Amino acid sequence: MNYFSSNFKLGILGGGQLGKMLLFDTRKFDIQTYVLDPSDEAPCKIACDQFFEGDLMDFDTVYNFGKKVDVLTFEIELVNLEALVKLENEGLKVYPSPKTLKLIQNKGTQKDFYAEHAIPTANYKRFNDLKSLVVEILDSKLRMPFVWKCTEFGYDGNGVKVIRQPTTYRFR
Repeated sequence: MNYFSSNFKLGILGGGQLGKMLLFDTRKFDIQTYVLDPSDEAPCKIACDQFFEGDLMDFDTVYNFGKKVDVLTFEIELVNLEALVKLENEGLKVYPSPKTLKLIQNKGTQKDFYAEHAIPTANYKRFNDLKSLVVEILDSKLRMPFVWKCTEFGYDGNGVKVIRQPTTYRFR
């Protein structure tokens, strides 16, 4: 496969700022770029060859989009993993791999992977529920300040809170 010809189609799941930066470089080559994003106002819409509006978490939408391209990538983690696995199993090149995406979609699993493989990372502690977190705060087992981060579906600061003192955030 010639990755630098007008017959090559690169698919990008997500049409945000990272996708737009990727498109900046793809325009240097003679390739077609297809973008799927849920918003008709996605930044990538003006810079890609083909734009498709659709739900990145919907299996059929992602799967059918992937069938249109030669290589598929993503610029956001919140995409349908099962569709990517099926596409890869059918021979489509997906970069990064669905296995990698599964690892990074859950920040707790990602941090555990780092620790297990001696990859430097900030100190962290996982909590199974909010009650466990509150107990550690009330028992002064957590040093303030700390960052409270959801393990799934956070992005661009969403799902992240800096806790400076016990009253900073209501734990109810």
